[in-house]
Order: sequence, then structure tokens, then C-alpha cells
Amino acid sequence: MSKAFADREVWFLTGSQDLYGEDTLRQVAEQSQAIARAISEADQVPVKVIWKPVLKSSDAIRRMALEANSSDACIGVIAWMHTFSPAKMWIAGLDALRTPLLHLHTQANVELPWATIDMDFMNLNQAAHGDREFGYIQSRLGVARKTVVGHVSNPAVTAKIGTWARAAAGWSATHELKLARFGDNMRNVAVTEGDKTEAELRFGVSVNTWGVNDLVEAVDAATDAEVGALVDEYEDLYDVAAELRVGGDRHDSLRYGARIELGLRSFLEGLGATAFTTSFEDLGGLRQLPGLAVQRLMADGYGFGAEGDWKTAVLVRAAKVMGTGLPGGASLMEDYTYNMVPGSELILGAHMLEVCPSLTTSRPTLEVHPLGIGGREDPVRLVFDTDAGPGVVVAMSDMRERFRLTANVVEVVPPLEELPKLPVARAVWKPEPDFATSAEAWLTAGAAHHSVLSTQVGIEVFADFADIARTELLVIDADTTSRGFAREIRWNQAYYRLAQGF
Repeated sequence: MSKAFADREVWFLTGSQDLYGEDTLRQVAEQSQAIARAISEADQVPVKVIWKPVLKSSDAIRRMALEANSSDACIGVIAWMHTFSPAKMWIAGLDALRTPLLHLHTQANVELPWATIDMDFMNLNQAAHGDREFGYIQSRLGVARKTVVGHVSNPAVTAKIGTWARAAAGWSATHELKLARFGDNMRNVAVTEGDKTEAELRFGVSVNTWGVNDLVEAVDAATDAEVGALVDEYEDLYDVAAELRVGGDRHDSLRYGARIELGLRSFLEGLGATAFTTSFEDLGGLRQLPGLAVQRLMADGYGFGAEGDWKTAVLVRAAKVMGTGLPGGASLMEDYTYNMVPGSELILGAHMLEVCPSLTTSRPTLEVHPLGIGGREDPVRLVFDTDAGPGVVVAMSDMRERFRLTANVVEVVPPLEELPKLPVARAVWKPEPDFATSAEAWLTAGAAHHSVLSTQVGIEVFADFADIARTELLVIDADTTSRGFAREIRWNQAYYRLAQGF
């Protein structure tokens, strides 16, 4: 079975000890291999699970942790205490481990063989208290981990493991992430600022700036033949406005949009960057603000943030990776305006140009319209409505001593009426628990006005990602109340400051 992350692995670690003899350890190995195989073959788990030999000593555990840390393929480890593995053996290894950890509390058998249970069976199948010993030492050491309980034949169990594996893949992606900023962020805007050094320490992302005219050189270097081939591709994929087609009055605008895409792709590929930002206030020699090019690059998995918002670009890239292989999409988004009719409150999300077409299964239209800001030629862009269905909107804010993720569970809905004069891609959603509570909580959290909208992964993936990153996450969902949310923020303020020491 093909896996969404074919080049990535999760290692399966089994704890035991030499106390029980070779026959018991042989059974431990056989049964733990079966558990690892069942997880690896589960449809919900998007990554290969690689069984590792049973760990029976402190030195072996420490060496395994170091190997996991240094492996480019390993994005996480699953640990299971099949028998009783004394937890002091795990101290050095857990202290050394820098790879995401999932503690699986399971056992080889689903039901107890009541009529035949003897002490040999009891000595072999001790996870019920072996994992409690392991849980203690993880808590004693303050180890970040996800705990999953149940038999691996239960789809709910493998689904939770799969969710964590996606978060671990996102974490791995941010640690490989090079992000190119073309120009600076929009002048006088607060929320797009942030500590890039702290971001590299916390998330692993390297954020650096290139002059816009460096990009212009790559745009100008695209050949007419390359531009023509890409324009042909546009006409195959989209409903291109007549004025943009060959022979149309605005065909040159489409060709220049294609030239931007070719230059932007080649520049980013040359850097090895998989995320980027632009700003309408810093366009150098570009004739258009990149719109179509940004949309298509996001559709291919690139992270993007408008107006220099590199933090949102990181989130978009992480969401793209975590949603690999799932239906739906992820995109830069912005809460733009509201429908405030009582009982029908909705949020209309959009941006100037840059909403990713992965959010729709419809055939977008390719159009050109005035932008009104930026002082450049009218840019080309894809226009569409986001598909209806469940989603989550997530923003990242720099809160001085930490980053904060704020997530709102939403339901994307069709627009109540047609939007014939709105020349941008858009999404309309109903936030949980209701519009007023959602907006109040978002504002109270200081959450950003730029965000990522994902219709591929839900809140649990982002929760696992935040746990792995040891980063604050505030969730706005059906259970949120204004008073409870404000109280959680105050508690978090104290916790995160105390956790960092003085």
C-alpha cells in the first residue's frame, strides 16, 4: 500500500528487560513486530512504521534515541512497554530524544483468554502496568508526547496514531523549511512582525530576505517558449477570460503572470525554499503583484504569507505537509468581512489575490481586474468559491516570550447568494460555537488577521503539532465560552512564563 509520506518513517520501540529469559523475549519480539506491522498497514497511518529490536538496557535505549535524532527519514518514534521495562532504564534515552514521541498503551491480545491464563501469560503481557511505569518517568522528566490507548485492531486507535504521524511530518517539514521573504512586511502592521531567531529555535524554520529585484531577474529570464507552454497549461486547466486568451486585449497580462510563475519557481527551487512572502508595498521591477503564480505555487505545496507575513507562510507549509494525500486543501486566508444578520452570521474570508485553488474541486476562472493598491498593472488571478465542508482556521501570533497558535473549528458553507462583482477567490464559513463567541475569543487571544484555512486536517492534527513544538494552542470550538476562554488565557500566561524560568 502506498503511503502519503513514502520517504519518511516512524520507528516502533518495544521496552522489556533480560529478567524473563530468551523464550519470553522471543515472544516479545514476535508480538511487537505484529503490532508494528498492523500499524504500518493501517489505512489511516500515512507513513511506514519500522520495527526496531527489543530494548532491554539503558545504553541500548540511549543509542536508539540518538539514532532516531540523527536519521533524516525518522519523523517520530512509538514506544510500547510490552513487558515491565523498568523506567530508570529510559531516563538517559528520553533525555536525549529530540524526535516526536507517541506512547502506545496496548497489548498483543484483544481479549483475555480467561480459561488458560497462567503466570507465564501474566509475565509476558504486562503492558497494563509496564506502560504505567513508563508514563511515570515521562511525566517525571517533563517529556512531551502523545498517549494513545487501545488495541491496534481498533480503527479509532490507528486513526489517532495517523493524526500524530501527520503532525510529526509537519514538524519535520518546518525543521527543513527555508522561507524566502521578497521585501519586508507591510509598513506599520504589528501582527506580521515576529522574532525570526526564536522561530528557528522553536520550529526549525530559516527565514531570510531577498531583494525583489533579485526575483525580477529570474522573471525576466523566462523564455517566450516557456511562457507560451505555461499559458497553454492555464487554458487546459481553467476557464480563461476571453480578454486573456490568445488574441485578446489583455493576453499580455496573462503572459506576464506566467512569466512571474516561472521566475518565482526557478528562484525558490534554486534556494531550496518551500515557503515565501511578498508585499504589495515592495514590488521593485515587477509589473504585477504576484497573484496567479502564488495561487499555483500554494497548490503545489508551498507555504505563503501575504504582506511579508512569514509566520503564516510557515503555517501554510505545515498544513500542506500534514494534509498530504487527503481530500481538501489549505491556503492563506484572511477574515475579510461579515454577514451579521441575526441567526445567519457568517464570515467571508478572502485576500487580495492569493487564495489557493486546492480549496475547490470546481474549475476556477482565470481573470484580470484592477487591484487598487500597489501601483502596478492589473494582476491576473484565479476566482472560485471554496468547497463546503468542515475546516479549521489557525493563526500564529508572537506574544513576546512565546508564539501562540489560535485555532477555530469552522464549517465552510456556500455563499448565501452569488458574488458576481467580487473578483477574488473566497471562502464563507460559520465558526464554532457561534459568531459572537468566536470573534470575541479570537480578539481576546490576540490572534492574527492572516491565517491558514485547512479543509484537509482537523483540530487534533494542529493540537498534536503544538504539543510536539511545545507551543501554546488556544482552541475555539463548540465547547468554548467567553469566560472559560479568557480564564484559559490567564492560566496560560502564567504557565508559559513559569515554564521558561526567570
